Amino acid sequence: MISLSRSCFLNKASIAGLSSPLSDRQRGIVRRAPCSLKIKAAAAAASNRDRNGTVLSVETVAKETAEAESLVEESQPTVVGGIRDAYGEDTATEDQPVTPWSLSVASGYSLLRDPRHNKGLAFTDKERDAHYLLGLLPPSVPSQELQVKKLMHIIRQYQVPLQKYMYMMDLQERNERLFYKLLIDHVEEMLPIVYTPTVGEACQKYGSIFSRPQGLYISLKEKGRILEVLRNWPEKNIQVIVVTDGQRILGLGDLGCQGMGIPVGKLSLYTALGGVRPSACLPITIDVGTNNEKLLDDEFYIGLRQRRATGQEYAELLHEFMTAVKQNYGERVLVQFEDFANHNAFDLLAKYGTTHLVFNDDIQGTASVVLSGLMAALKLLGGTLADHRFLFLGAGEAGTGIAELIALEISKQTQMPLDEARKNIWLVDSKGLIVESRRESLQHFKKPWAHDHEPIETLLEAVNDIKPTVLIGTSGVGRTFTQEVVEAMATYNEVGITFRFFGWCI
Repeated sequence: MISLSRSCFLNKASIAGLSSPLSDRQRGIVRRAPCSLKIKAAAAAASNRDRNGTVLSVETVAKETAEAESLVEESQPTVVGGIRDAYGEDTATEDQPVTPWSLSVASGYSLLRDPRHNKGLAFTDKERDAHYLLGLLPPSVPSQELQVKKLMHIIRQYQVPLQKYMYMMDLQERNERLFYKLLIDHVEEMLPIVYTPTVGEACQKYGSIFSRPQGLYISLKEKGRILEVLRNWPEKNIQVIVVTDGQRILGLGDLGCQGMGIPVGKLSLYTALGGVRPSACLPITIDVGTNNEKLLDDEFYIGLRQRRATGQEYAELLHEFMTAVKQNYGERVLVQFEDFANHNAFDLLAKYGTTHLVFNDDIQGTASVVLSGLMAALKLLGGTLADHRFLFLGAGEAGTGIAELIALEISKQTQMPLDEARKNIWLVDSKGLIVESRRESLQHFKKPWAHDHEPIETLLEAVNDIKPTVLIGTSGVGRTFTQEVVEAMATYNEVGITFRFFGWCI
């Protein structure tokens, strides 16, 4: 069969389980002549092929397609637009032409190598006959549940978590349905494999284990051509982009281009746990170099071998990226900034928060989870947020993000000014308590938390002096909530609230 566009042909080929119950309008589908020509060409080819999969030449099909063009007025539906929206309002990419090189000759064998539509042994006898799969698969037709059982048996034989990660990534690249079925059915066991902590080791060794690209790589070499790069991605109806520049991967530091494991893993969770269509997700790594000397000297490193770009060069690349995303996918595509360095993370959120749909999980996502935990705790303790004094260990993206959301909620509940609400929230960083006398040396996102107080160097001293009722740890340094710190909290509080986050896996 001839396919000019996978979304046009395979999605309409009645492969079991792929059809959508939504109407054409609900799925953002419009009618356009080009897809009709593709389907007529496919039909013409199919009528002239025998059962062993012989297909007419591309030249012959092109001729038949040209003849069919003069006869066609109406067409079969094809999906277009920046995202799949229920209102049909987004036409960001509606008129993108089909490029000549997208013409491809597909057979049943090719279908088995398409992870989006491949079902492996789960293809029924009817499907095997309809899609020229006879003889390409063993005769057994096991259920998806039995396939999952077999795969879990294989995965459990591996003793090294990284081996399990590599097996899962290989499964995702050959049978997407089975990958998500397995992940959903065994989420507690597989979550630490697909994401933290195993993904951290995977990112460190990404150059050595890299086999197939799972997202887009945009580097300084593509400056001026980012829109072209985005259009190279086969899926056009993108709803969620998770992008990183690899500078602050988990607690591991600058991993450059090898930070791609984070967007890939995060979006896998959005599908498995949030129900977002895999085809609507796009992982992206922006490669501006790395300051990690070990990676620069690694012969297997897959990124740019240069020091990390900063300043205007960095800002111009990010601006071109954000502009191209909006142009290619529309205004309602979500761009999630993931694992950027602190200063860039806050700057990007502030710069594009009013023009794009943006989100930073480290700053905003973590904060929402912590605030919900505090609200739940208050149901047992009574009182309101304004009744408490908060002390944070850690003043990075997570710590300041949580503190800001708590202050906003206090301001909302009490109608007090935001600056006043911040006065009951104190932060300790690597240099001690953040106070007014340190203001000139502080990063801009820490300055709102510089209160009038004598300098304090340690967390224990801060607990004894501030006497917080809520202690929240967001530092990547371990063993900081010592017995002395916990006992000091107990001295000042009959019932206190203590949150400690080890790493960031939210």
